[in-house]
Amino acid sequence: MGTRRDFLGKMSLTALSLPILYSPTSLFAACEQPYDGPMLRVAIMGLGSYGTRVAKAMVDCKRAKLVGVISGTPSKILKWQATYDIPQKNCYNYDDFDAIKDNPDIDAVYIITPNALHCEQAIRVAKAGKHVICEKPMAINAEEAERMVNACKDAKVKLLVGYRMHFEPKTVEVIRMRQAGEFGQPKFFQGQSGFVMGNPNQWRLDKELSGGGAMMDIGIYSINGARYMLGEEPIWITAQETKTDPVKFKEGIDETITFQMGFPSGAVASCLSTYAMNHLDRFYMTGEKGWVEMQPSTGYGPIKGRTHKGELDQPHSTHQTLQMEGMAQLIFEDVQPLVPVDGEEGLRDLKIIDAIYLAVKTGRKVTV
Repeated sequence: MGTRRDFLGKMSLTALSLPILYSPTSLFAACEQPYDGPMLRVAIMGLGSYGTRVAKAMVDCKRAKLVGVISGTPSKILKWQATYDIPQKNCYNYDDFDAIKDNPDIDAVYIITPNALHCEQAIRVAKAGKHVICEKPMAINAEEAERMVNACKDAKVKLLVGYRMHFEPKTVEVIRMRQAGEFGQPKFFQGQSGFVMGNPNQWRLDKELSGGGAMMDIGIYSINGARYMLGEEPIWITAQETKTDPVKFKEGIDETITFQMGFPSGAVASCLSTYAMNHLDRFYMTGEKGWVEMQPSTGYGPIKGRTHKGELDQPHSTHQTLQMEGMAQLIFEDVQPLVPVDGEEGLRDLKIIDAIYLAVKTGRKVTV
């Protein structure tokens, strides 16, 4: 998942041995130039609303192309074939997609199905010898995520997770500023992620498919945001759940969770994940020398933000286009985002989610 970061100069033979880091400025410049390099040929698995968003975004990609589909709904396959000029030989269903191992025209499969299906589907894709791109959360718990990581390592294929914010220009600039010490030592992060969930019959409210409620859908943004804005991994977690509608949000489906995380430096994070409140898409971080506020912080865009130095003015581009461009660069050129998008990154978030659910259940501070 490496499409828009500046390449670091090749300063020495030692530097040449290191992976290149990405910067949005160079990516935007590159997008203005003709491209004649390798093309990442992608099949999308799961042709729902987000799969459609990714497919539309890929129309503008230069390094990645939609070439195949995997779906359990024949009518969707026919529609996508007509819309994106997909040949019949690159169309599969959930029973027969293992046959992609014999299809040299597909390099990677982007899994955009319900959370509980990710693990087994990813393992099958890896065994077929194709790179795996998986929407977040990459699984429903850390144990499944570890299985996915190991399967992809064994198959010698990439496992990438759909962390589109790791390529979003304003977010990347904030991470760069933090790494450069412009905020000083980070001290506090606040993340608010939520909206009012509508249709009570959708798969996200079915624990067998989702693995949980708001935390597995929107709360993961505050978890991941705390980590990349503070630049540390949490060492303890506390959490509390509030449920006002137990009919809609049945057992195992969290409606609202507030959670707190502590970090090795002494920094703390206070976060909210909810399916019961609108207008919650805000990150705030303060350090010894400065601060940053982003609102909206993770929506499809444009992202808006300001720091103690002024407004963030990096240009907006479709996140999924940048993500897919970036993933192609990562696979073919080893251009690495400032924050990883690999399976280990997804595993870290799921370990934290597991700890949050345990803290809710026990009422105790949980060590991560």
